[in-house]
Amino acid sequence: MTSLHIGLDFGTSNSGVAIYDGSHLHMLPIDRSNVMPEVIKTVIYITRDYQQYIGQQAINVYYRDNINRPRRFVKKRIGEVEFTAAEMYYVRDVYMEIDELTPGRLIQFIKTGLRSKGYEGTLVFDRYFTLQEIIQLYLHNLKERAESILNENVASVTLGRPVHFFDDPVLDKKSEDTLRNAALGAGFRQVNLEYEPIAAALFYGTTLSEPQNVLIFDFGGGTLDITIMRLGEPGRRKVYATGGIGIAGSDFDRLIIQKQMLSHFGKGLFPDDPRIESLIDALSDWQVIPQLSTPQVRSMLQRAMKNNPHSPRLKALETIIYNDLAFSFYNKVEAAKIELSNAGATLIRMQENDLDIWELLTRYQFERNLDEYGKKIEVCVLDAIADSGLEPFQIDAAIKTGGSSSIPYFNDMLASIFGVEHVKTSSTFSSVTAGLAIRAYEHN
Repeated sequence: MTSLHIGLDFGTSNSGVAIYDGSHLHMLPIDRSNVMPEVIKTVIYITRDYQQYIGQQAINVYYRDNINRPRRFVKKRIGEVEFTAAEMYYVRDVYMEIDELTPGRLIQFIKTGLRSKGYEGTLVFDRYFTLQEIIQLYLHNLKERAESILNENVASVTLGRPVHFFDDPVLDKKSEDTLRNAALGAGFRQVNLEYEPIAAALFYGTTLSEPQNVLIFDFGGGTLDITIMRLGEPGRRKVYATGGIGIAGSDFDRLIIQKQMLSHFGKGLFPDDPRIESLIDALSDWQVIPQLSTPQVRSMLQRAMKNNPHSPRLKALETIIYNDLAFSFYNKVEAAKIELSNAGATLIRMQENDLDIWELLTRYQFERNLDEYGKKIEVCVLDAIADSGLEPFQIDAAIKTGGSSSIPYFNDMLASIFGVEHVKTSSTFSSVTAGLAIRAYEHN
């Protein structure tokens, strides 16, 4: 077996793997269960006996094992607390209600941990996984899939990273080291890193027959990264400026939930019960929901429903929590957001047991709600242009890539700065992966 050097885009929402031989670029069908086999969801499902599944298989197994499943709560000791007061000192055991029938844990947005200050890891059943270990598991599974497809050993990888994990260089270096060490732990012997928008620029550069100044608008599920480069002159690439902001697709999903969806579960109808209002607010982050499915929360909901005219909405809340429907709910919202890139309106429809949601979402509503984010993003683009020393008319092309770059609001924003004829779309989900493969070839 020979050894290959691959490009691997470890994304917030999606990932991909590619290989380049100097003339041909090959995007690996890394997830044959997915509608787009060259794109794999950045999710991992860990079962109670610590089997691992990634991508669409992880989602399928999660649905199979969790939707409408039974529950059985038992009291379990999780530690102890020391009390000291005056001359008194004693130790008290701490117990928690644990669902012993929980079959597994689905972990999404793994990459966001690299830009979450203070996040070190998570408990999966009886084992604590550090952030590095979670990333390592995911990358190891991707490596094995790539080797199976290529039928060769993959010893080296060029990984993408955002321009900034953090503005603080110490924290930024810590996150980069975590990513690098996770890749080494996954079995790669050589690990190189490249900025994701620069990778996208390298891919776009393969299409050029003459030099251009380009702005790469790399807008995915976790961050917006911007790079302004000179391309099209072999051996004379130049990076004028880089920039970015921690706003992206997952923020817009939460925005839709907060602005349009929480009313279906009673948001604002229980001003005198902050616990209920807080519970409804938690729907904005589906990964929190499974942790709320305790007997205490169910008792609280059932008490609130007694003789209450809004009990059907609380019943819907109870259903989404106790039937493990939060992930399905979140995916329907995300699908509606994506649909709005091609349509003026879409319908969010979900029926399950006591849950019956019908919500018409228009592009106008969505764009009005995200306008605050949009203004910050426009400032980020203009700051990058100012840092480059160029004027907008000196930039030949503004290249969009990443799923969130397809939102018409941002196409219009770029067109207003550069002119509609200068705004172009690169491969939405694959340009970074392809560029990383090109960089991997250059590292050989």
